[in-house]
Amino acid sequence: MAYSDTVRATYQQQLQDLQDKGIFKIERYIHSVQDAEIEVEFPPGAPLKKVINVCANNYLGLSSHPDVVAAAHEGLDARGYGMSSVRFICGTQDIHKELEKRMTEFLGTEDTILFPSCMDANAGVFEAVLGEEDVMISDRLVHASLIDGIRLCKAMTDSFKHADMKHLEEKLILHSDKRHKLVITDGVYSMDGDTAPLDKMVELCEKYNAMILVDDSHSSGFIGKTGRGTHEKCGVMGKIDIITTTFGKGLGGASGGCVSGRKELVELCRQKARPYLFSNTIAPPVVAGVINVLEILSATTERRDKLESNADWWRKNLTEAGFILQPGDTPIVPVMLFNAKLSQDFARDLFAEGVYAIGFFFPVVPQGKARIRTQISAAHDMHHLEKALDAFIKVGRKYDILGKTKNEIMAMYGN
Repeated sequence: MAYSDTVRATYQQQLQDLQDKGIFKIERYIHSVQDAEIEVEFPPGAPLKKVINVCANNYLGLSSHPDVVAAAHEGLDARGYGMSSVRFICGTQDIHKELEKRMTEFLGTEDTILFPSCMDANAGVFEAVLGEEDVMISDRLVHASLIDGIRLCKAMTDSFKHADMKHLEEKLILHSDKRHKLVITDGVYSMDGDTAPLDKMVELCEKYNAMILVDDSHSSGFIGKTGRGTHEKCGVMGKIDIITTTFGKGLGGASGGCVSGRKELVELCRQKARPYLFSNTIAPPVVAGVINVLEILSATTERRDKLESNADWWRKNLTEAGFILQPGDTPIVPVMLFNAKLSQDFARDLFAEGVYAIGFFFPVVPQGKARIRTQISAAHDMHHLEKALDAFIKVGRKYDILGKTKNEIMAMYGN
């Protein structure tokens, strides 16, 4: 079918509708390294503005760490720019195997396989290890990449209410006749910042002979006493059958991901997972950088400890200022605004005050749950947090939401 003027007009109208509703997404152009402060061009063509970044996944502040950058340079010089191939043909270097070994040790699992991204890991793992005789039972708030991976698998699908262990148990009983049962959850939920009750989930899985998969992308490197992730925090290291995670957040912030867990399941991914078999492997500089990140994290918990302290301060002071926050104890601190346009306007005014944050709204979050999702980093010093807090309070006063209840805010702005 030709791309006629009529067809073009329908798409133009869809885009115009988004703009009219005030929910059209506009990318900001960063002209600096990723750090606590960044130089941003917004709107396009405007002069650069230096702002405090409170919405990056750079939890440990390692995205521009000089040692990590130096390691990436060394990897580039020693192993080249890229492999130009997939792993099983001629895309596996010694450093790829070294990183898999290091991740296995770090996560406390049996084996690990690298993927180009965690989205690719989630896209490949289910189809590789499950079949039509099996069932996948997922938390209803799991990440979009898990949902996409689930859709690609022929196993039966079911779900349970978010973090509701009674409902999960009912589903495990319901599917007791299935060959394999796989419970699927995020470790830390990226939009709300809450932690899955993995200890209770593992207990139920053991009781009903089910496996469990955890996407720990927003946990690896900084959640738990030594940063191993939610399985460390919940006291179930060695009991998680499959962990998927990313190197694009706390573990350096570049790209790549992995599946780590039971050796048989990992080997099935190596044999059958389509994103592994048909995508170029992670570039050598990234692999070298992540290896260095793991060395940094194994030497000290200083960055993890600073992150925890920063996040506690941020949550406490936002609450005292009168904002409504999603409950949690992670560096993800969502400031609830409930109205999509308000979240966009609020983010725009924060930028004018020198703070970079993004409004999230449907379909990224449920209807009526619009928010500014803030994410704290070990790169933030107290003067960054204090300035950001002042900006939030100033903008909150402008929209008269400080100290207001959810119903009061929704009465003022709708949902």
